[in-house]
Amino acid sequence: MAHFAKLGSNSKVIQVLTLNNGDMLNADGVEDESVGQQYLERHNNWPAQMWIQTSYNTRSGKHYDNKTRELSANQAKAFRGNYAGIGYVWDEDNNIFYPKTPYASWVLNTTDARWHSPIGDEPDLTDEEREAGTRYVWNEDGQSWDKTTP
Repeated sequence: MAHFAKLGSNSKVIQVLTLNNGDMLNADGVEDESVGQQYLERHNNWPAQMWIQTSYNTRSGKHYDNKTRELSANQAKAFRGNYAGIGYVWDEDNNIFYPKTPYASWVLNTTDARWHSPIGDEPDLTDEEREAGTRYVWNEDGQSWDKTTP
């Protein structure tokens, strides 16, 4: 199955549809995104260029095995940053889909198609802290990772 994101205004994803692979074969019998786009235009009355193929198995710039959900041995299969979801943005210049920014201060990394805090990833927790339910929460006002325990 192939998946296509339907783009609305400002390149925002407004729908994701599944398409049979046979509906996107070109004259040589090879899967072709443009054939899928034309099929979707005919059957959904939405311009072909507003349908962009997305990979169900790609997250944060990495490809995951469809059956095991583990990181795939073949990272060449990673496709367009993330599987598109409703509300995601299509960045044509960087050929990626990415979600809405979680905080105003965060910066998009186009290599992994993820938002990152301005001070880096959240700190690690000890095993004991994890077991106790401790976690870090981003503090936008203080621009810091704050530790919380339930």
